[in-house]
Amino acid sequence: MPTTPRPLRKLGFLTIGLFDGADPRRGHESTLEIIELGERLGFDSAWVRHRHLQYGISSPLTVLAAASQRTSRIELGTAVIPLGWENPLRLAEDLATVDILSGGRLNPGVSVGPPMHYERVKAALYPDTAETEDFGYARVRRLLDFVRGEPATDFSGTEGFEVFSDRVQPHARGLGRRMWYGGGSLRSARWAGEHGMNLLTSSVVKAEESEDFAEIQLSHIRTFRAHHPDGDEARVSQGLVVLPTDTASPAQRAKYEDYARQRLPRTATPQGPGRMLFAPDLVGPSAEIAERLFAHAAFREVDEVAFALPFTFDHEDYAQILTDIVTGLGPALGRRPAA
Repeated sequence: MPTTPRPLRKLGFLTIGLFDGADPRRGHESTLEIIELGERLGFDSAWVRHRHLQYGISSPLTVLAAASQRTSRIELGTAVIPLGWENPLRLAEDLATVDILSGGRLNPGVSVGPPMHYERVKAALYPDTAETEDFGYARVRRLLDFVRGEPATDFSGTEGFEVFSDRVQPHARGLGRRMWYGGGSLRSARWAGEHGMNLLTSSVVKAEESEDFAEIQLSHIRTFRAHHPDGDEARVSQGLVVLPTDTASPAQRAKYEDYARQRLPRTATPQGPGRMLFAPDLVGPSAEIAERLFAHAAFREVDEVAFALPFTFDHEDYAQILTDIVTGLGPALGRRPAA
């Protein structure tokens, strides 16, 4: 088996946190239990997705605040918070608060662009400013400045018995170095590098210069590092969907294979006007998945992963997948857990 030039250093997973609208607590509890399981198994990080007006986590920082009190070691990330839904100053306060509560374990991932179905939600989200909101990189720049301690106002001092700060409080030292950008295009990769962020890559890229997924993702990683102050040491995490079947039951194996088969057609050609290209889901024994990853040009460039869990599986499926990732796939990829 070929070896990767970058030994796998950090092993993470990503979950969407689905719930039943009639019983939302059970789904949120399941997400917290999965994060707790991840820590017990030895994962380095757990990441949650962000979903608005859907039956998935709409408030990831609230969930991660709860997770921070039920775990002690595992890093906690968002992949990703779409900033079109957020006020950067208020978000900076929430990020810093959760980072403080977690003891410096928060890894916030963000992205830009208009909110999904913006024409249908803008009246509720921005009733007075919908036509003037800026959903570009300037929104990330504001967030980064606030998180990194730049002034948010020209006033500080005491009024009566109250003391005011000119920057976001609390200020979480080190959080600015743990800000991630979820990018799938060359432009985003370059911007994230130029602004000293970390780069989250996923199973979706924009087919700009090629129609080969691995080749496209590799170009994003190299462009990002070429423009990052840390150069080749700049942090990149890859988030493909992997479904190891080492300890899966026959029913689970059939379920996973059917899931991947249904999603395979979208990987053949770029999809939609945005020309989005999807990576195939990787299903099978850990040894086989490891071989496919080592053959993946972009995977060979990273030393961190946050493997994505499928949207619609059961709690027991997630437990089996996570267990096999740690006990089978991780070692096959050369990952050695911290002592």
